[in-house]
Amino acid sequence: MSMLDHPTTAVGDWTVPVLASPLEPTPKKWTREEYYQLGELGWFQNERVELIDGEIITLPPQSFGHYWCIDQLHQLLNEVFPRSSGYWVRSQGPIHASRFSEPEPDIAVVRGSREQFEDHPTTAVLMVEVSRSSISYDRRTKASLYASIAVPDYWVLDVEARVLEVRRQPVEDASQRFGWRYQEVLTIDATGSVAPLENPKVSLAVADMLPPVKQ
Repeated sequence: MSMLDHPTTAVGDWTVPVLASPLEPTPKKWTREEYYQLGELGWFQNERVELIDGEIITLPPQSFGHYWCIDQLHQLLNEVFPRSSGYWVRSQGPIHASRFSEPEPDIAVVRGSREQFEDHPTTAVLMVEVSRSSISYDRRTKASLYASIAVPDYWVLDVEARVLEVRRQPVEDASQRFGWRYQEVLTIDATGSVAPLENPKVSLAVADMLPPVKQ
């Protein structure tokens, strides 16, 4: 459209075009493809990041206790879901949640052998986040995201409170960031145990997921 094609208005003795208001500034929403390109260009060297709803999130450094729990959970869940039974227990591996989200849960149990995958999985039968400073983020944003990709069993291990929060039964909820939430939320203290939905015959003690208490 040329300037002559715009609607006009009179200003004194002049007739001037009426131009549309400029668009409001908006944040850039990154896609997974762009996120990968930035990584290849070296943007995230020596940083831990993940892509959530088009935003590149910087993850905090891992304390020894945080890493201890991840390593322990990986070992425990490998015993519950061995490769020979058709599962892949991934530690801090990407999940292709959507075009704009690629979280890296601390633990994800995926159906299928590693050899069957040609790219990162899109969901899991169980996801676990080990939380210290990120507890609110894991309870809200991550919970809504994981519910939206039909993860039936989502655990948040609260290292400071020494409890395991178990979230199940994803349901739609327009008030949540990704339009979904978990209907069932159980809190299990260090004296209790939990059975994964995918293997309910096995019981895992919460105390075994946590670092020993210093005397």
